[in-house]
Amino acid sequence: MQPKNLQRLLRALGRQGLDVSYQNSTYSVRLTNSPNAPAAEVLLPEGFPVEAKALKQLANLANVRHPAGGCVCRACATPDFHPGDAGIAIGSVVETVGQVIPAAVGSDINCGMRLHVADLTIDQFLAKRDRFVELIKGDYFFGTRDVTMTAKTMQSLFQYGVPGWLDAMLDSPTGSFVKSNWQQLSQECDNIFLGGSMDGDWRLAPEELIPDAGIVRDGGLATIGGGNHFVEVQRVDKVENRALAYAWGVHEGQLALMIHSGSRNVGKYIGGMWRDQAKAAWQKGLKYPESQIFPLSTHSHPELVAGYLQAEATAANYGFINRLLLAELLRLRLREVYGDVEAPLVYDLPHNITLPFGQGWVTRKGACPAHPGQPVIIPGSMGDYSYLMVGKGNPAYSHSASHGAGRIRTRFDLNRRGASETEAELGLTGVDCITLREERRIEEAPAAYKPIQSVIDIQVEAEMVGVVARLSPVLTFKA
Repeated sequence: MQPKNLQRLLRALGRQGLDVSYQNSTYSVRLTNSPNAPAAEVLLPEGFPVEAKALKQLANLANVRHPAGGCVCRACATPDFHPGDAGIAIGSVVETVGQVIPAAVGSDINCGMRLHVADLTIDQFLAKRDRFVELIKGDYFFGTRDVTMTAKTMQSLFQYGVPGWLDAMLDSPTGSFVKSNWQQLSQECDNIFLGGSMDGDWRLAPEELIPDAGIVRDGGLATIGGGNHFVEVQRVDKVENRALAYAWGVHEGQLALMIHSGSRNVGKYIGGMWRDQAKAAWQKGLKYPESQIFPLSTHSHPELVAGYLQAEATAANYGFINRLLLAELLRLRLREVYGDVEAPLVYDLPHNITLPFGQGWVTRKGACPAHPGQPVIIPGSMGDYSYLMVGKGNPAYSHSASHGAGRIRTRFDLNRRGASETEAELGLTGVDCITLREERRIEEAPAAYKPIQSVIDIQVEAEMVGVVARLSPVLTFKA
């Protein structure tokens, strides 16, 4: 079925320099003045807004081509598609050959999702909820966590990610994690995308975090961050694929712990540095691209491409560790309050990252890998369901899926108008949000987000993913 007023919409987009067509819930878009660029495809449920700004950003990204060689060979976007603040639409996926695009990842490198389940009923959890919340508020908001590490441990985590951190901590355990179950943490590496390890280089990390010796006190580790990042306690309320759920240790009635965070200031440092380097490497005297998106070419600067990918991997390793530590603090507090709780890891996967793909790379911005048989975690808002899915490896979408529901209202709009709206209008009735800042609660209100069910249904219909289990929110921590 076509959207109402489709022709009027297409004409309006045409006036903004976009050549757009529509068929079977998919918009195809390219810049009118770049007919040779690949058409980028956007899968959107019927009734979802079509935002010209986001379409223009995606068309610009699909059009990125380095004059020395290198191009985008496929571009698409997942149904949580919406404009990005830095000129790259959220939900974008691009396959490139001969070039990488630092701006397409941005500064929130390896933002991602992590999911644990615990054999606690909702009644058992709520009976001691207040004690648990106060302890976690201390860890997340007031700095009662202890994440001190030796210089060697910090270097190892930047270099090798989770396995490097584990090896170093086993040699010299420090901080809150001396009480951790190290055998469990080691076994859980298999449930992290890429084993939680990429080819990093500790010397590329921020200088203050990599001293030659001594103790490092990193205020950014085990922190949630701003934006749409969160830690949420949930309940597994419906299992749809019982065989996979059983294999992954998931069953109805369990408590679930979902974490959405990334590489924090390390990603900001590396992402910003390399956006600047890509611009600085642009051939002198050559006109800047109109989009201001600067790729790095393997033909003209292979050393810069290799350098960027290693720097991105260094930040990604930190992102894996950040989510692990956020989860481990939860698990340690669960054991302190509720007794011997195993709370195993279901899966941990990245969003904003560049990975080898075919003859080149695939870069996802606000989208996640969805390879055949791989767990996929798609959260809704803090007032809506989240989903545990299984990837189908659809090549039409570069083996990808959405990373959430996607915003429908900006934070600026909610800051400006949200305070005058009722709890019901914001979708906050009955929402248990733990935060120190009321504006965060309003910025991230359920009314800010698209309905998750439509986002899930259309991806299932497109054979990008299949549903394994549905999770309902219990309480959400927002920094």
